[in-house]
Amino acid sequence: MRISTKGRYSLEAFLYMALLPEREYTSTKTIAERTNISDGYLEQLFIPLRKAGIIKGIRGPQGGYLPGKSLDQISVGDVLRAVEGPLEPVDCVNSQVCPIRESCVSRHTWSELYTAISKCVDSISMQDLVEAYQKMDQMEYAI
Repeated sequence: MRISTKGRYSLEAFLYMALLPEREYTSTKTIAERTNISDGYLEQLFIPLRKAGIIKGIRGPQGGYLPGKSLDQISVGDVLRAVEGPLEPVDCVNSQVCPIRESCVSRHTWSELYTAISKCVDSISMQDLVEAYQKMDQMEYAI
């Protein structure tokens, strides 16, 4: 399974918003400048994130975007599913219409992989990413 730029950029943009002081709206232009992701692409990514309630936006000169819920209530999986769609490695994992569903030798492997991926991305909250970033930012580097 490969996460596309939609998933990677959505996580990066969301992390930027999550690191701002609570309740501080920020524009896609500002996010674009800080993350080197195009403003137009961010606008496209934010459509499904808004629909999923992961971010909320307000229009106007003082408007912008901020997280739609508490950071500990939003998982990496929530963000990825909003922009990528289902995270199944193959289409037949959750399909009830597969003609060889009961006799498929590899279905169990794909199902186990899907379960592992889901558990992993659902166990990491955006709060976890913020804390990891802050710890990383505080480390002193020595050569």
